[in-house]
Amino acid sequence: MIHRIDIDESLARLVLPGSLWDELTEHALSERPEECCGLILGDVFERYRRSLRCRNEMTELNRQDPGRYPRDGRAAFHMNPIDYMKAEEEVRASGEWITAIYHSHVDFGLYLSGLDLDFATSEDCPFPEADQLVLSVRDGQLEGMGMFQRDTGGSPFVGRPVGRGAV
Repeated sequence: MIHRIDIDESLARLVLPGSLWDELTEHALSERPEECCGLILGDVFERYRRSLRCRNEMTELNRQDPGRYPRDGRAAFHMNPIDYMKAEEEVRASGEWITAIYHSHVDFGLYLSGLDLDFATSEDCPFPEADQLVLSVRDGQLEGMGMFQRDTGGSPFVGRPVGRGAV
């Protein structure tokens, strides 16, 4: 069992468009102290082009059934199904596809946690081929971003550092 996947700093930095970087950062900071979540869309020309926010309903699920959902939105995320179904409709109409699922870690660091990994590899994941982007927020600021992409080696994902490109 893998408990977490860290960023491999020896890998080349993946660069996101500045406008996408800024949107993701604003979303993560605005949702504090809870985790934000959403989807990244792209196409054949630009894999990571734009984002669509989803509501994190983990706190509500925790309130309704703490036995099944022991964590609230400060330590986990659960994308609202209506939000991601609307995203699926939008990508069909636009010719794009969902290339990544993103969420933030608030005061926990930059890694793909065991819980994140369980979700990404489960039958419940609505986009099993999507990469996983994690934003780390600490002390009211973005600490960094990491993209976790499918790996053909022994681990299900490999973590790459992410940087901000031009707008």
